[in-house]
Amino acid sequence: MAHIIVVGNEKGGAGKSTVSMHVASALARQGHKVAALDLDLRQRSLGRYVENRAKFIEENGIELPQIRLHALPEVDPATLNPGENVYDHRLSAAISGLEGDNDFILIDCPGSHTRLSQVAHSLADTLITPLNDSFIDFDLLAHTDASGEKILGPSVYSEMVWNARQLRAQAGLKPIDWVVIRNRVGTQRMVNKEKMERAIKMLSKRIGFRIAPGFSERVVFRELFPRGLTLLDLKDVGVRQLNISNIAARQELRDMMKALDLPGVDAKV
Repeated sequence: MAHIIVVGNEKGGAGKSTVSMHVASALARQGHKVAALDLDLRQRSLGRYVENRAKFIEENGIELPQIRLHALPEVDPATLNPGENVYDHRLSAAISGLEGDNDFILIDCPGSHTRLSQVAHSLADTLITPLNDSFIDFDLLAHTDASGEKILGPSVYSEMVWNARQLRAQAGLKPIDWVVIRNRVGTQRMVNKEKMERAIKMLSKRIGFRIAPGFSERVVFRELFPRGLTLLDLKDVGVRQLNISNIAARQELRDMMKALDLPGVDAKV
């Protein structure tokens, strides 16, 4: 049975597709068979990323670990029973067709609440939630008072994850390992950054997620996307001397993979 990784956050711009591509690439480089699904059927950021990669490989005649992106199979609505949702069946059919032939299935969710995203969360063995380092984004997980020091209650996204956990428990499945990744963290020590750190630690104990380091805000990620590359590919495409920022970004990826603690995965990417 494949280990299912879901990358989810109902707010756009958190870096879900960048995280998804780097996790999938790191796994593929270690020889794991990885299948990917992009549930953002409109924007398709991960899908475009993977397509850019395949095109770059073909045009330059180089070998890189490829990410196998799969489309959701079509389902004839006429075959559904009353009350059944077509998207449930499309996602279920996709997982059934992939789980026997892959070590990991990575699902990238849209930055909004959809039926597909809701179902995907209930399938997650590991749920990765990238979170930008601001209280605007933190509001996705919980509501705070004006000072940002007191947590007033969970948000709609946290409640959705709680519901997904309940569904898994009722089905006798193991609990979701929920990992919140602090993404696009500034390098300077600021008051807001320290408040965010305290708030996330308090919330992690309250609603049950682990905290992992993510990527700092770096120009390199904008440059990698059009070619479909990741930080791990730079030397393979002729970048012999990495600059300080690239070296630091690769270390961030190592730290993130180590913190995710995925089964059978070496953190030394």
